[in-house]
Amino acid sequence: MSDPGSEDADEAGEGIGEYEGDRDAEGQRHGFGKARLPNGDTYEGEYEHGLRSGHGTYRFKNGALYTGNYLQNKKHGKGVFFYPDGSKYAGDWVHDQRQGYGEYLYANGDTYTGEWANNKRHGQGTYVYKDTGSKYVGCWVNGIQDGPAELVHLNHRFKGRFLNGKPLGRGKFIFDIGCEQHGEYIQPVQEKEEEEEDEPPLPLEPIWKVSEITKLTPWSPHDEELLVPREAAGTSYTSVTEEGGDHPASDAGGEDEGRREEEVNQGQEDQEITDFGG
Repeated sequence: MSDPGSEDADEAGEGIGEYEGDRDAEGQRHGFGKARLPNGDTYEGEYEHGLRSGHGTYRFKNGALYTGNYLQNKKHGKGVFFYPDGSKYAGDWVHDQRQGYGEYLYANGDTYTGEWANNKRHGQGTYVYKDTGSKYVGCWVNGIQDGPAELVHLNHRFKGRFLNGKPLGRGKFIFDIGCEQHGEYIQPVQEKEEEEEDEPPLPLEPIWKVSEITKLTPWSPHDEELLVPREAAGTSYTSVTEEGGDHPASDAGGEDEGRREEEVNQGQEDQEITDFGG
């Protein structure tokens, strides 16, 4: 960083970085302007009394870019964020958080379109897996599949409920040939081994228990409450494997990597607050 004394010494001598644009009566950035931070980031857009407010474009030195609305230096309203890994979010923002409705294109080609809260998939949304073409259509809670949903595959689909990212309780597989397989996903009980009491048990995958095969019926997971998982100890069933592998990238995956990048970017972006004497 260069000597602040040699930079644009505005804002009563407290400004850092370069600025070209409109100002208010107090000399604060107000109206349209262009700013360059010492770290190489740039902003071009609207200001209100020293803060980014209105429409603008913020370019990060690492290649990330945000273009959209601001409110008091926070991304707020409609905006698009391009991440360095190639992913992109376009939609609603509230105080720098993805919140409202928006679409996220992940680096691996997967997409999520739906509701957001606190930077996570939350509410109703559709996640499409690029590699298989399958898609999850249903409820989300804090970034995880949770609630009534439908998992659509190439030639069949599953309708039921999800809990913590896994199907659980009653549901049915609907096949394009015109029949349905009804049943229930049961959470197996972890058997404790005395020799390994100190080690946490590994989570077991839910087991699909078939009850009947019928013609097409109108049953929907919305018709009933989530059933309490039954103990499956001592019971052996065959698990349906068609769904394997089609779970969305968790927030610890590509999106989280982009978010960490965004958090780093945000730290740099927030530095501009000091530019305005704020």
